[in-house]
Amino acid sequence: MHASVGSGHRSAANAIAQAFELMRDEQAAEPAESAQQPDVPHIPENLEVKVLDILDFGRIVFDGDKTASMFTGPTRPVYDLTWRYTFTGRLLWGGGTVWAHIMYPKFVEYVRNRPPAAIVCTHITAANVAVSARMLTGQHYPIVCVPTDYETEGLWPHLSSDLFCVATESMAETLRPRKVPEKRIRITGIPTRDDFRRTYDRAETRQRLDLPQDKRIVLALAGAYLPRPYVHFRNALDNLLPFLHTLGHSLHFVFVAGNDREYAEHLRTQCAELGISDNVTVLEYVEGMAALMAASDLVICKSGGLTVTECLCAQVPMILLGKAYGQEKANVRMLTSLGAAMHVTTWRELLDALRHVANNPDSVRAMLVNGSFLRRPNAARDIAAATLSLADAPKDESDPLYKKHFLHFYWGKKPAHVR
Repeated sequence: MHASVGSGHRSAANAIAQAFELMRDEQAAEPAESAQQPDVPHIPENLEVKVLDILDFGRIVFDGDKTASMFTGPTRPVYDLTWRYTFTGRLLWGGGTVWAHIMYPKFVEYVRNRPPAAIVCTHITAANVAVSARMLTGQHYPIVCVPTDYETEGLWPHLSSDLFCVATESMAETLRPRKVPEKRIRITGIPTRDDFRRTYDRAETRQRLDLPQDKRIVLALAGAYLPRPYVHFRNALDNLLPFLHTLGHSLHFVFVAGNDREYAEHLRTQCAELGISDNVTVLEYVEGMAALMAASDLVICKSGGLTVTECLCAQVPMILLGKAYGQEKANVRMLTSLGAAMHVTTWRELLDALRHVANNPDSVRAMLVNGSFLRRPNAARDIAAATLSLADAPKDESDPLYKKHFLHFYWGKKPAHVR
């Protein structure tokens, strides 16, 4: 389950669903070989995998993308409060039925009529509603929480979840003071599609997309267009265009506009008027993004958890563009503290960063080496395997995990990370 607030939570949910299905099909095709792998649980051939958007079950169905955009404007301080401030790092949410009573009774009925083997949640709302439904129906299915950024905010149902699958040891250090037992923490990485586990022929990919073989490819991911902050991202790229010719001919820029054909045409027109079309390629929706990333030498992108994780798995360094709030601020701090990415907030800083890259190619190689510290391309499969093991394990109905609460706040220990 996910919530359609941006694309990252949905992408992570789809990646885990894909892992379940691939593992099921592989085990069915090679049962003898699978039996020799003790760390892979048995997967029933009739396993059915559903990817659900929890917002579809609400009493009031609202646009999650537009709602998310509110938290990068004037209300940003409210959003930031849930991310590692001392007070909100100690006053924590344990779980309760309030979510279902107020907003999601339809999901309770869905679970009552179709008891799940397990629920994997890639968004806090999905996790809290899964907890509510389990309490109200008296079922004992495991709930696996998968934060899709490089920190965990305080609204996850900490005391009512069977397992947290997190990206790094630093995230585990956040959960421990929140009284999440060690046995309920696993460091898996953030899940990405199976495409990002593969290796690709860079020359073949470049030839297929008509990209130069003898230049360094700088890939700008400009396909998202939420009102905030992605408009600012595109504006920064527009301001950069007139200065691309000052970077010399060693770099070739690839702008990905996604499904926004109007923006793609805007870029092509601007490049033609500036006389830089020979050094720029504008693409719309790209099939095989993993291959394109792997064929690139540098990516300019937002600091969303899924995007940066895909870059890490594709082994391509990043320049993170734009002001970062909430979870994206945590992502930026994690990546830059390790030397795995550069961060710029304006187009002028971006231009300086690109000049540095053009003149110092070793700096890009250093980011690639440092990024390997966070690279976990098997995350989706590891999460799927852990979930199946929990589903098969015997359940103790007296476990406090299943205790019913309407509201459950609690006071944690001193946070490991505060700001």
